[in-house]
Amino acid sequence: MIFNPAARGNKARHFRRHLDEIAAQGALKATSGPGDARRLAAEAVRDGFDLVVAAGGDGTVHETLNGLGDVPGGFARARLGVLPLGTVNVFARELNIPLQVGRAWELLRRDHELKLDLPWVEYTVEGAVKKVYFAQLAGAGLDARAIELVGWSLKKQFGPLAYLLAGLRALREDKPKVNVVAEGKTAAGELILIGRGRMYGGPFVIFPAAQPANGRLEVCVVPRMNWRTLCRCAPQLLLRRRLPESAVQRLSAARFTLSGPAPAAFELDGEWIGRLPAAFGLDPQTLRVAVV
Repeated sequence: MIFNPAARGNKARHFRRHLDEIAAQGALKATSGPGDARRLAAEAVRDGFDLVVAAGGDGTVHETLNGLGDVPGGFARARLGVLPLGTVNVFARELNIPLQVGRAWELLRRDHELKLDLPWVEYTVEGAVKKVYFAQLAGAGLDARAIELVGWSLKKQFGPLAYLLAGLRALREDKPKVNVVAEGKTAAGELILIGRGRMYGGPFVIFPAAQPANGRLEVCVVPRMNWRTLCRCAPQLLLRRRLPESAVQRLSAARFTLSGPAPAAFELDGEWIGRLPAAFGLDPQTLRVAVV
């Protein structure tokens, strides 16, 4: 189990009550900074552990997932477990993993698993192609810019509200138009959301057609993101937790590309990753997750 010993809050305190029980049944690996969860997950696979648990939020899940991918055959050798301690925990919500620490720990002790499609993105950094996996969602345009603006102090002070505040700030800036090309179809927008699952940002069902293992990624395109669009979408998003279909365009594909003018960026699982262009795809039913 990979965890941040410096984590604060009620969930972290409840988690510490289970430390002795967890240590008796496995190995506890503490992180000390960004990238540690990825390194520790890879080490766990090489050491022969068949269940690697990310005790944290979606960022910890993202790092742990990529640590499994750093080892040849890592996804076949080890299952991913999640003990949700983060701010939003979208991946855990999607899979109905209990948000209560005690119940989530009980789930992890069972020998159940679900095979999910494993999404990935390829992009170029200084002439080298990088491949990064993601668990649940991705985004570009306004979405990525908002995440770029969210600092740790803002998250600590405001929790999930920090993303809303950053989004409102990003809304006031000039927004690049991002182009999507998916299996012969095209779309363009100032906000691009990509889902392996149905949920985005917590309880919001942004991708109602998404399925965990159908070999497709869902793309939701909002052509213009301004105050008018926000006022148009907010009532239905808050009341029904969905976007009005008249305000978006949808694509579904196994592979697609995103491109846009500099400095258009993209994010994965709520973590800012890099700049466009980028190619997205998935490996069908490759990720094994410990679930009910």
